[in-house]
Amino acid sequence: MSKQNNSLTRLALQKFKKNFWGVFSLGIIGCIGLISVFAYLFAPDASKNANQMHLSIHSKSPGFEVQMLTIPSSIESNQNFISSLFFGKENTDTEIPIQSYKVKANQLLYIQYASDGLKGVEKQIDLSQFPNKNYERFIDKRSFLFGTDKYGRDYLSRILIGSRISFFIGFVAVFISLLVGLLMGSLAGYYGGKIDAFIMWIINITWSIPTLLLVIAITLALGKGFWQVFIAVGLTMWVEVARIVRGQIISAKEMQYVTAARALGYNDYRIITKHILPNIFGPLIVISAANFAGAILIESGLSFLGIGAQPPMASWGAMIKDHYNYIILGKPYLALIPGLCIMLLVMAFMLVGNAFRDALDVKG
Repeated sequence: MSKQNNSLTRLALQKFKKNFWGVFSLGIIGCIGLISVFAYLFAPDASKNANQMHLSIHSKSPGFEVQMLTIPSSIESNQNFISSLFFGKENTDTEIPIQSYKVKANQLLYIQYASDGLKGVEKQIDLSQFPNKNYERFIDKRSFLFGTDKYGRDYLSRILIGSRISFFIGFVAVFISLLVGLLMGSLAGYYGGKIDAFIMWIINITWSIPTLLLVIAITLALGKGFWQVFIAVGLTMWVEVARIVRGQIISAKEMQYVTAARALGYNDYRIITKHILPNIFGPLIVISAANFAGAILIESGLSFLGIGAQPPMASWGAMIKDHYNYIILGKPYLALIPGLCIMLLVMAFMLVGNAFRDALDVKG
């Protein structure tokens, strides 16, 4: 049995590798996953949530460049490398966009950047505020590849860090849906009778409630926040898993290998987990890929409604919400970029799901 399963798995992998769009989409998912884990390593603005605001350079076009003066703070940060790598740096310095600067009488005179081409206000700072009076080390040219948002934050950094929520909600939601769905579907399909009727009643009640409405209700009950949305989405996606598991187990429990397992005296738990579930794993992989895409879309919708991840946390859905009115104000890219990112990630998961379906199709 194990040799046959290994040969079927190898055959399925060979079929999957021949599917160009499936392999390509899996590569895209891998790249986005890598970026989401090490987002602060790739982001130009590595501060926590990429939340460095510069209102004087708000809503600038992609490729915008400006000189940035950094005034060092006397507050020392005790943050370690691991914390800064995964959660962003605790930036205590002050950043000021400037148009020009000069040194006069031990003072650094600078003109702050002003939007709309106006002349900025001239200010001064004592050179003693810089270590060894080396002010030049704290003035650099800053480039904004994707421009800035309406608060003057680096848009590329927000996009990279925002990928975390959209990517990881898929994993958490699918894990919760598999956990609940496998339990409910296995009990309903294997035992049948009143247990099946009761579980199907719960499934039909849950199925009849609109998904977004149910997620909003659960989120409001648990409170607004990061993990609350993950749990809420997962608790609404178990129904599809339970229905598929139930149907597969109903047909699989009459097979000869299950009858043989009963004859050998194996208990129900072992029969379900060791014999039936491994043989119905194909459809579960396909539904999980679809649930990944569904979870991403639901989270984006919740963030757009203001119920998902709360500011200043970056989220693709929240970024669309903040900038959708810019579509008619001449800067549609502020809403289109996160929208395209969502579309790319959802499309990748759907294509991977289709590729797995074709690879695991025994009839094919």
